[in-house]
Amino acid sequence: MTQARYLRSARLAVAGLAVGAMLLTGCAATVNKSVGSDAEANANAFLTIPREDMSTFDRNFNPFAPAVNPMVNQAIYESLLIFNPAKGDTTPWLATEWKTAADGKSITFTLRDGVKWSDGQPLVADDVAYTFELQKKIKGGFEYLDKVTAEGTNKVTFTFNKPWSPALYEVGQLPILPKHIWSAIADPAKDANATPVGTGPYTEVDSFQAQSYALKKNPNYWQPEKQKIAGIKMLAMSGNDAANLASVNGDVDWSTQFMPNIEKTFISKDKEHRHYWFPPTGAMINWQLNTTKAPFNDPKVRKALSMAVDRDQVTKIGMSGYAQPADCTGLSGNYEKWKNPAVKDNCSWTKLNVDEANKVLDEAGYPKGADGKRTLKDGTPFEFKISVGASSSDWLSVANVISQNLQAVGVTAKVDSPDWASVVAGYEQGTFDSGIVWSANDPSPFKYFKNAMGSATVKPVGTKTFDNYHRFGDPKADALLQDFVAAGDEAKQRDVAFKLQEEYNDAAPLVPLFSGPEWGNYTDVHFMGWPSQDNPYATLSDRSPTTVLILTTLEPRK
Repeated sequence: MTQARYLRSARLAVAGLAVGAMLLTGCAATVNKSVGSDAEANANAFLTIPREDMSTFDRNFNPFAPAVNPMVNQAIYESLLIFNPAKGDTTPWLATEWKTAADGKSITFTLRDGVKWSDGQPLVADDVAYTFELQKKIKGGFEYLDKVTAEGTNKVTFTFNKPWSPALYEVGQLPILPKHIWSAIADPAKDANATPVGTGPYTEVDSFQAQSYALKKNPNYWQPEKQKIAGIKMLAMSGNDAANLASVNGDVDWSTQFMPNIEKTFISKDKEHRHYWFPPTGAMINWQLNTTKAPFNDPKVRKALSMAVDRDQVTKIGMSGYAQPADCTGLSGNYEKWKNPAVKDNCSWTKLNVDEANKVLDEAGYPKGADGKRTLKDGTPFEFKISVGASSSDWLSVANVISQNLQAVGVTAKVDSPDWASVVAGYEQGTFDSGIVWSANDPSPFKYFKNAMGSATVKPVGTKTFDNYHRFGDPKADALLQDFVAAGDEAKQRDVAFKLQEEYNDAAPLVPLFSGPEWGNYTDVHFMGWPSQDNPYATLSDRSPTTVLILTTLEPRK
């Protein structure tokens, strides 16, 4: 989901909609920052990053917390391996190697020698086993995981109750916690973990305020030669507009929020030192309709509403042309090799067709009145809300385009924009009508289809879920998902993925809108070594598994 970034000063915090207007017209005042020629100053500078979806911070570094602070899972805690979707490769991290059993029912990882927690204690296999025990207890998931066994101090084996081919990246990218710290916490789900202990490069809370906090170097990091920057400073901001103003003014080094007309508003101020890169990802931006509520439980309605959406308008107006419209496979462009050509080439319900949408709604029993507005089968108005966080200017624009599009079929959709915490709570509890949601970004499309159609991910309304917000389950998809995880090679998985797309095309469990670009812009005035299209060693994101690769590559400009 789009979420917003940080604040350099109290002045920026109240920038508000006026800032957005200036940015959209390219009239924002700018303060051009000169290149940092003082090598010593750059060496001592903190990498400054805004967070546009958190207007204030609480001192909470608990990775299980709903409002956990930025950089907890990027700079403080680390995983066994890191998958980089920009390049399609995998980097061993806390583990040096792994071996999958021939029957696909277990994976054994070998931990890296010499890794210590920031308090000086060694990382051991018990830490990994305990992390997964805690994860399953607090957040659930990993239903296929039977047990995690520590073998000595440096080997850990994950045993599954069935062959599960996607397991490598699911277990391999979960951040690992220190057992000697967390086992002593009375309530790990609620503890703020105010002074975290991790294996990451920047673990020490140097200062903490409601509008900003700083992390300094881990004194016991296992790669001290890669801790080339002094630290990280995070800034809390009230939305995309405030974060964009900070970027345009040169007050931050790196940001990953949506910025309209980035060439004019950002790059043009300093073409030599300002850059951006929006690599495509495996994520799809979906319009999720709560299928526990009528009429969204009717696949004909879901398809008709989808046909009423002008995705060219959505991507051009809402996304400034940065994204590509979705098709009936539900898969983004980064999954091109997984797409079923027959589904893609014969796609209908993700293309604009107002006449057909009206016809389908008429035939399905949702009539138009004399005023041109439709009613539900019980005679009440056909109207609902589209929930989007107030800080996300891009997705608000998308929701407004959809709202306007739906008028052509007699449907009233009102854009509801409280803060993201309220929006997400509605998603998780199942009380929302509809919303715009960012899908999983994984090496294969398995997780996308599991979260879109898997019955195992469906939770009753009122029970929190972190995946299938629209609460849709499909027995046919369940069988295919089991075939996918049991498949031992990619060719077999692709065959199953083709069938999953056929079922997705029939059922329309949600409404795919457009592929999710990975936002990222920066200035190299103070720091160098950024990933790019020519050197895609990571995505240019400050909140993904590859973020730690950037933090351990950047170095001060000399």
